[in-house]
Amino acid sequence: MTAPTPPVPGARHVHSGKVRDLFELPDGNLLMVASDRISAFDFILTPTIPDKGEILTRMSQWWFEQLGGLIGNHVISTDVPASVAGRAVVCEKLEMFPVECVARGYLAGSGLVDYRARGEVCGNKLPPGLEDGSRLPEPIFTPATKASVGDHDENVDYEAVVAAVGDDAAAELRTLTLAIYGRAEEIARERGFILADTKFEFGTRPDGTIVLADEVLTPDSSRVWPADDWQPGRTQTAYDKQFLRDWLLSAESGWDRSSGEAPPPLPEHVVEQTRATYIEAFERLTGQSFR
Repeated sequence: MTAPTPPVPGARHVHSGKVRDLFELPDGNLLMVASDRISAFDFILTPTIPDKGEILTRMSQWWFEQLGGLIGNHVISTDVPASVAGRAVVCEKLEMFPVECVARGYLAGSGLVDYRARGEVCGNKLPPGLEDGSRLPEPIFTPATKASVGDHDENVDYEAVVAAVGDDAAAELRTLTLAIYGRAEEIARERGFILADTKFEFGTRPDGTIVLADEVLTPDSSRVWPADDWQPGRTQTAYDKQFLRDWLLSAESGWDRSSGEAPPPLPEHVVEQTRATYIEAFERLTGQSFR
């Protein structure tokens, strides 16, 4: 990926992920810019999804506000250059934990694959007879490695987190992940959604305080289903990237996931439906109008 041009004179490009570009500002703080890029199956797809970066940024900000009494976050200001207004935030420089902190309350995705193969997810034993979309007896912590662009996040067990960050930090990350998921799931349910699973990223301030970082509880990082349509035993209606994933795996796309080749460009109807899904999720969740 070509390094993007810094939107602020004197800023330095630090990192680009699948969606976000990070710059160090002259004052030492960071500028995190959410692009309109979208990824699936570890590929960055073309074309982009119009307005996606702004939707993700606004949704994250809404969630950070809802969770403020539970945990702090990395956002310092939304006063950003005009060229990235609405899709960027100024944030603290943190020491990031090298792990994706995933909470699951329902069985889907890679968790479902692992369960069908071994009867467990990331070392969490689960009862027999669960189906696609089943609600778990209680939410579970199912961490994953942080992968570079083009690589695949791998589910790992709790012991791998202990090995990476130590006993105390691992315990705190697990506790925080499940507490935040529990509160977010309540909020989502009040608005007619099921928050099936989600992933968080955490970092530490110089004084050791752990805070939320990156983005939080968006369709990019969460499985979100309409509560009134939930039915275990089948693929759920989703307010996330599932529509796009389904198209890529369909005969219409003509793409063979096992080929190692990049997926084809997204057709206009997939781009439009993906954008509409993200906007509907934002508006139904927050009660705000996107435009």
